[in-house]
Amino acid sequence: MAEPGAETVLPIREGEGEKKAAAEQEINPWDVQAAVDENGNTLAFDYVAISQKWATKLIDDELLQRFERLTGHKPHRWLRRGLFFSHRDFDKILDRYEAGEPFFMYTGRGPSSDALHLGHTIPFSFTKWLQDVFDVPLVIQLTDDEKALFKEKLTFEDTYKFGLQNAKDIIAQGFDPKKTFIFSNLEYMGGPFLMNTWEFAKLVTFNQVRGAFGFNESTNIGRIMFPSVQCVASFATSFPEIWSDPPAKERTKAIAKIPVLIPMAIDQDPYFRLVRENAHRMRFPSPKPALIHSKFLTALQGAGGKMSASDPNSAIFMSDTPNQIKNKINKHAFSGGRETLEEHRRLGGIPEVDVAFQYLSYFEEDDEKLKNIEDSYRRGELLTGELKKMAIELIQQYSRSSKREGNSSTDENENEDFQEQFHVSV
Repeated sequence: MAEPGAETVLPIREGEGEKKAAAEQEINPWDVQAAVDENGNTLAFDYVAISQKWATKLIDDELLQRFERLTGHKPHRWLRRGLFFSHRDFDKILDRYEAGEPFFMYTGRGPSSDALHLGHTIPFSFTKWLQDVFDVPLVIQLTDDEKALFKEKLTFEDTYKFGLQNAKDIIAQGFDPKKTFIFSNLEYMGGPFLMNTWEFAKLVTFNQVRGAFGFNESTNIGRIMFPSVQCVASFATSFPEIWSDPPAKERTKAIAKIPVLIPMAIDQDPYFRLVRENAHRMRFPSPKPALIHSKFLTALQGAGGKMSASDPNSAIFMSDTPNQIKNKINKHAFSGGRETLEEHRRLGGIPEVDVAFQYLSYFEEDDEKLKNIEDSYRRGELLTGELKKMAIELIQQYSRSSKREGNSSTDENENEDFQEQFHVSV
């Protein structure tokens, strides 16, 4: 699964995103391309357009007010600022919470490197907050099989080892170890999970996955099969052992009725549209999964890009030192400032395209302070260097709080201790 980001600190509302493009944006689970205008300039992602195209609902003030009223928690800053901007049936999850009925959460990570970057941590940090609010079980899927299937140079041994290291970064987010199950597809698949995988695969045609994911005649059959593996992690029956003590071993109708809430980046939506179309056809029918979508965390180079593990200069990694974080932002973060000090003072900065400001919109908790920073930059009172310094300090602080314990050793004894400490199957 993928990582999120932002192009503005204000929530998206209908009617925005009017700029014309010569090449339209392309968003799917494996390829994210921003639109390009007639002059060859890369445009910011148009999230209203993708919401309209995929028929998702924008998160509005009414939904956030209901969330706060039911939970007693102020909405997370990423909800308040529209960084998590869209949903499917989140209102129905709130119905269940209000009625005291069970549900669970699910999110995941495709391990393609041995460390998460900043963008990868956003959905995990948000999911951790939701787990604290709702106090529900959580499953985290490491799609190590997917990455070996879609990255030609990676072996299954590579991605399995990456998954173990990624799990440590994920756990560092602070999930409740008694209510969190982290699993590797390569390690865990079998029993009810595998039954669900094959049953779901039996229901879905090649035409359906071709339409959802753009597969063609040259696509290897592993890639064609993989969506069913990610899709069935949204079924409670894939994990019967977490619903009873002693652990259940079989799928049942009662377990199948438990719905899921999935926080994720918008590019993962095609998987779960497929689930929503077919969940009722399973032997043990399940409710449609509820989804809450995030934007992409902007790459250091600016609008229209997202952080990528394959491009070190586009991303800040959780393994980066404070000095590396400082250097990356100072050297590579796209600026919304003007070419000269005189112009900047006269015309003001452009926070909408300034990467340091976008990062501040993620990590500065105080809404009023953020608005003052935005206004000061827009008036030309605040300089780009000062803005970058603020972003550096906040990201360094976030990185320190999210560091895994210990080193990156894959020693067998260390892994056994790690698995005993946390409910994990890798």
